[in-house]
Amino acid sequence: MELLELPNDFPHSPPSNYKYKVIRKNSSLLSIWTVYQREFVYNNGDESACIWGFYNPKKREYYAPINSKTVGEKVEVINTTPYTAMPIKYNPLMSAFL
Repeated sequence: MELLELPNDFPHSPPSNYKYKVIRKNSSLLSIWTVYQREFVYNNGDESACIWGFYNPKKREYYAPINSKTVGEKVEVINTTPYTAMPIKYNPLMSAFL
């Protein structure tokens, strides 16, 4: 498993107790993971990771994840959060407060 650096235009800093890990998914995509740096009993004290999203370095495009293996739709990185690239879908009442 080859660990890589975050893209230069990645705008987020990891939240408290988290770090980012970048792994090559295939020849054209990188997977970006959020890694929680606390121990859990269920995984023998190892860190827990969750997919943040995917990045295509040639096109310089970010993609939301459907799951950790499946790439979803292209997203604008400014519309993502430090925890995920998945778009937040607000109902009309919630969007009235934003």
